[in-house]
Amino acid sequence: MQEQDSIHELVVERLIDAPIEAVWRAYTDHLGEWLCPAPWRAEVVEMDLRAGGRSVVTMHGPNGEMMPNEGVYLEVVPQRRIVFTDAFSHGWNPAGPFMVGLFEFEPEGERTRYRGTARHWTAEAKAQHEAMGFADGWSKVAEQWEAVARRIAEEPTA
Repeated sequence: MQEQDSIHELVVERLIDAPIEAVWRAYTDHLGEWLCPAPWRAEVVEMDLRAGGRSVVTMHGPNGEMMPNEGVYLEVVPQRRIVFTDAFSHGWNPAGPFMVGLFEFEPEGERTRYRGTARHWTAEAKAQHEAMGFADGWSKVAEQWEAVARRIAEEPTA
């Protein structure tokens, strides 16, 4: 196993106060509600949640900024793991990689252990992501994700 620094990895971990099913549904059905730290918002353009599937999300800033993000899912294990990258766009076209992202989930009773990881090709890309506010941004996103998952968990079942 590689050392964390040798794979240029950044990690955020959180115990989410919602069951894993609700955390998963928050990703699959409500991604646009929590993916960006407020006041930014995310528009899910395409989510083909399977290995090789396309992901397109546009982030919109409060002052009209637009940040399109396109990539592919590399691995999807329902309620356990999502691996994605921006190294490719649709059709496996190389796209100037920044990172491989991992969202990993482990049930802990009625709660979920979440681990968000960003792996970078270079130390420079890792440093750039840190300087962009990785820790604060991904932590805020996890907090927002938890709020959506808790709302889902509290919804009456049909």
